[in-house]
Amino acid sequence: MKDIYTNRKYIIITAIIIVALVIIVRLFIIQVVKDTYRMSADNNVLRYVTQYPARGLIYDRNMKIMVSNQAAYDLMVVPAQTGNMDTALFCSELGISRDFFNERIRAARNYNRRSPSVFLKQISAETYAKFQEKIFMYPGFYVQPRTLRKYSRTVAAHLLGYISEVDETQIKKDPYYKMGDYIGKLGIEEAYEKELRGTRGVKIFMVDVFSRVKGSYADGAFDTLAVHGSDIISGVDYDLQEYGEMLMRNKTGSIVAIEPATGEILALVSSPSYDPSLLVGRVRSENYSNLQSDTVLKPLFNRAFMASYPPGSTFKPINGLIALQEKVIVPSTLFGCSNGYHAGPISVGCHSHSSPLNLTGAVANSCNSYFCQAYRRILENPEYGSIAEAFDKWKTYLTEFGFGKKLGSEFPNELNGVIPSSAYFDRYYGQGRWKALTVISLAIGQGEIGTTPLQMANMTAAIANRGYYYIPHIVKSIGEEKKIEPRFTEKHVINIDSANFEQIIMGMDEAVNGGAGSTARVAALSDIIVCGKTGTAENPFGKDHSVFIAFAPKDKPKIAIAVYVENAGFGATYAAPVASLMIEKYLRGDVNLSRKWLEERMLNLNLNDSIPKVEAQH
Repeated sequence: MKDIYTNRKYIIITAIIIVALVIIVRLFIIQVVKDTYRMSADNNVLRYVTQYPARGLIYDRNMKIMVSNQAAYDLMVVPAQTGNMDTALFCSELGISRDFFNERIRAARNYNRRSPSVFLKQISAETYAKFQEKIFMYPGFYVQPRTLRKYSRTVAAHLLGYISEVDETQIKKDPYYKMGDYIGKLGIEEAYEKELRGTRGVKIFMVDVFSRVKGSYADGAFDTLAVHGSDIISGVDYDLQEYGEMLMRNKTGSIVAIEPATGEILALVSSPSYDPSLLVGRVRSENYSNLQSDTVLKPLFNRAFMASYPPGSTFKPINGLIALQEKVIVPSTLFGCSNGYHAGPISVGCHSHSSPLNLTGAVANSCNSYFCQAYRRILENPEYGSIAEAFDKWKTYLTEFGFGKKLGSEFPNELNGVIPSSAYFDRYYGQGRWKALTVISLAIGQGEIGTTPLQMANMTAAIANRGYYYIPHIVKSIGEEKKIEPRFTEKHVINIDSANFEQIIMGMDEAVNGGAGSTARVAALSDIIVCGKTGTAENPFGKDHSVFIAFAPKDKPKIAIAVYVENAGFGATYAAPVASLMIEKYLRGDVNLSRKWLEERMLNLNLNDSIPKVEAQH
């Protein structure tokens, strides 16, 4: 019996202790913890202000600043904290209408009454300075510092990309982002978003009922610092990029220039283009809509890696290389030309030139007949059991050059291009029912083939390197560690003997620096051996496209280039002069006086009837 009473005593004592502890904890919360949420008798609240990091800067290869930052301010609102205020004065000071005010307040309440959201984006520093003095009159409103992009020049829009506010889809995809954040779109800004954006921080303030900051909460003990985004050094030559855009002004097409030894893109021009500052600030949406509305010249469309063209005669060096590697011809092999290639019902025309020609002469003179006969030997090679098998081997070589697939550059929208398979022709003509003559147009870069200017520049770099390339890429190094993705330093070797490349290069040398019959003498430079190949890409929708590929110098090349000028006819007429001027500008720093006439002609040439002129709204 005694034990029962003893146990009850302990139970009662334990219960009393537990109740006492609960009361003590509750008093502590009431008297101590909650005191930190107010100051004296004022009804203060905590405000969490995001500290947005400065976005990383972007430099060119010579450390010239391409993209920097400028200060901007977002006006934030917490609907639950708003009260009576002079709405008319508020709207007047910010230059907004009463309807806009009502719309934004309604949207903020629908989003979350107790959480901050953006009321007015990117107000100017001048407006901010005036408004900050009177913000105490408008409870629930405060200013959030931000940064916007600032461009040193009005060029390289397609290459750099832009930033815009995230949407719900992007927030769901990456929980790092929240409403009001900005994200990179297209170009370097998108490809290196995680490196450029940095890391957000937060500051916690005590704020009174009039939205006045009364001080840091807990002396900043719980604040976190924003971490600056990583700076990026690109491989782009800013001066060359600007020069290329000047040359392509009032023309439609693209230029891609690559450093063969590294794969770094020196210039990437898509024309028509636009001033990148058009897509900065509060008027970004309006300007974007204006640019997008031009469905004729499509200034937002990046032709350098999203447009697919037949390569035309610039493809002949590849077929020459494959024919040499497959041992169906040798450098001295001669083929005649009677103003074209004629076999039964098949007739491929050609211009007048000396005949017969060996391989070097065929490249220099761009002989259609020679390459039709060489291509027919590739597909009718007795080493293979069928035309289809030989065709697939031919396609394998093209894949090694990077055709028919994405090269793997930083650009997310890079196009594959088109290289047909034997299965494609089996479906179209029937298995075993198509021959070499059926697809003979592929011999001269026409027919069912499509390549991007980026792929053609890469092909040219591979020829310049005598059989290998590095994936074309924009960025040279990232951050203080100067890192770069390992895939951009990997050498891609093509299964063709380097000696065969020398034969093709001899022909490309003669095409520019040879005598009568050479197709690209307009591209020749004194003291610098330029190796090139003209092309005329057939266009079923209008005048043919002018195409030219080249590299220089011949030995230890420093630049490889591909130029497309749409609806401009022969390659030597427009594309070759543009390419040679770009090469001279890069290697010499300026154009020789003896060629200023050519420069002026290209700069002043207008091949477009009209260019949309979209003025920036500020």
